[in-house]
Amino acid sequence: MTILGTRFGDIDYSADDIITFEDGMIGFPKHHRYILLNTKPDTAFRWLQSLDEPTLAFLVAFPEMLVSGYSPLIDDRSVSELELTEECPKLLLTTVTIPPGKPNDMTTNLLGPIIVNGATMKAKQVVLQDDAYTVRHRVFAVTEKVAERAVA
Repeated sequence: MTILGTRFGDIDYSADDIITFEDGMIGFPKHHRYILLNTKPDTAFRWLQSLDEPTLAFLVAFPEMLVSGYSPLIDDRSVSELELTEECPKLLLTTVTIPPGKPNDMTTNLLGPIIVNGATMKAKQVVLQDDAYTVRHRVFAVTEKVAERAVA
């Protein structure tokens, strides 16, 4: 199968590549089918490309490659809906935001991770009930000079 994406041109994929969000992503409830694109190997980043809307793609990351010790506790309802077991492969992603022209101010949403059951390809974006995480976790540390200017 092929989709003509607006960012990446023709994208070939198979039925096994489709990640299905029964409820859609937060803020995008009508878009249920996505594929994960690897446009730059050997990085933490991927694109979650909508198959329902070719103009819609989310920059996502493997948070374990960006944030040491990130281990979100997923609620029982989400675990049940995704049919997650200890044995099934899981994929954990977070959405990434890059302010225009400011890549060093990149943030990732640790409070709303995406969980994918690797066996069924069912996915869900969950909202954690954990004060330890934020929706705008800085990927790159603020340098001392930038921090000093912000305080002044």
